[in-house]
Amino acid sequence: MDAQCSAKVNARKRRKEAPGPNGATEEDGVPSKVQRCAVGLRQPAPFSDEIEVDFSKPYVRVTMEEASRGTPCERPVRVYADGIFDLFHSGHARALMQAKNLFPNTYLIVGVCSDELTHNFKGFTVMNENERYDAVQHCRYVDEVVRNAPWTLTPEFLAEHRIDFVAHDDIPYSSAGSDDVYKHIKEAGMFAPTQRTEGISTSDIITRIVRDYDVYARRNLQRGYTAKELNVSFINEKKYHLQERVDKVKKKVKDVEEKSKEFVQKVEEKSIDLIQKWEEKSREFIGSFLEMFGPEGALKHMLKEGKGRMLQAISPKQSPSSSPTRERSPSPSFRWPFSGKTSPPCSPANLSRHKAAAYDIRYSYLEQSKFGSHVLLTQV
Repeated sequence: MDAQCSAKVNARKRRKEAPGPNGATEEDGVPSKVQRCAVGLRQPAPFSDEIEVDFSKPYVRVTMEEASRGTPCERPVRVYADGIFDLFHSGHARALMQAKNLFPNTYLIVGVCSDELTHNFKGFTVMNENERYDAVQHCRYVDEVVRNAPWTLTPEFLAEHRIDFVAHDDIPYSSAGSDDVYKHIKEAGMFAPTQRTEGISTSDIITRIVRDYDVYARRNLQRGYTAKELNVSFINEKKYHLQERVDKVKKKVKDVEEKSKEFVQKVEEKSIDLIQKWEEKSREFIGSFLEMFGPEGALKHMLKEGKGRMLQAISPKQSPSSSPTRERSPSPSFRWPFSGKTSPPCSPANLSRHKAAAYDIRYSYLEQSKFGSHVLLTQV
């Protein structure tokens, strides 16, 4: 048991003094990283009147020097912190965490004042005393809870609970006809100061609720609370319901506007894409048209080539002018397409038949050409 206790104390010292990943410690304002641990409390802190205390051992209070140096495991430093703890929030938890970490081996006792004392000296609370007791019980830093704690600490109370030090923020707490209810504790050297958490307090939370009362009233009406439970008049109830309907209509209009903006944006994007595609296709079409029907297009070359073939088909080959053996015949001659011989001169009676045969041959040749079109030929 002693070994386990000393290990906990040493681990707490190392966690407080060990530098962080950048060489910073907790005093520098940068919390050091620790290993993930699954060990935690499984039960709420007990009440002081439920704990059996051995009064046979004498109570000797430790000094600040002894407490800072570290005490044996069987003799932890007993630190007391009190308060109202209404609407228990992170500011309360941080104050109790500071009290728990004042010394290497700390046993934290937390006193919670009753409703009667609080209503008399401070004011009305949102949570009743039992709810406030339960909230403090379930804080991980608390070892013991004192119910119906006194407003001003007496020597008898300190001795009864064997308290070594009292933890609270250093701001004078004026109440119950005193400028500072912790003045005698400070003079006795038993006061251990903690720091308040700025920006969060019970009064701040209540101020937010009062400031936005209509919002929270409408919220709870939506959740099923009745106007009677919320202490809301009939007129205000109808007003809240009307405001709720108006807000729903506004929300629908806003949603429609957002959806219409998204739709318009999508249409614009698609139209831009269509225009770009149309421009690309039109360029391709114009290019293809010019390649086929332009001044230097394929069609012109095809017509030229076809014209040359047609002229070659209908025109006979001339004999060389240098031939000494043949004389030019005054009558037209015709070269048969499948024969290398020239036909003999025709008589006037047979000339029409030769022309008709030549026309049939030329016409069949043009039909077999790559144009596949009919050409109107004039008679030779």
